[in-house]
Amino acid sequence: MDTAARRINIPAPGVKTSDQDSRSSLLFAAVIISASLIVILLLRFPPEQYAFLYPQCPIHHYLGILCPGCGTTRAIAALLRGHLLEALRFNALTTLSLPVIAGWIIFARKPLQCPRIPQTILYSAFAVAIIFTIARNL
Repeated sequence: MDTAARRINIPAPGVKTSDQDSRSSLLFAAVIISASLIVILLLRFPPEQYAFLYPQCPIHHYLGILCPGCGTTRAIAALLRGHLLEALRFNALTTLSLPVIAGWIIFARKPLQCPRIPQTILYSAFAVAIIFTIARNL
């Protein structure tokens, strides 16, 4: 058998193959389509009028306290309508975090790969969420 036929085509490190490019393109398209559908859903069916369409927070339902995520859907819907103060009232943590998250996504070198977040940032975010939860339930 010919030695060329036995060779395995292994790309050099850091070089993308056409399969990887097509998967990245497909993933990017799926993210864009999903985000677009969420925006359309929130604009067409505002959470204030169609609350039955959106999931209820089990922490708020069973414990009666507001978790760090309570009001996120309503805050994003308010932001999409251009109502910043209303979004801050629904969930200030989400409203203030969105520009940071958007900047991270936009300026990431590999936007479609899961980023490695330093532990100090994770612990800081966790502490902020705990403080926010305590403050909003006082």
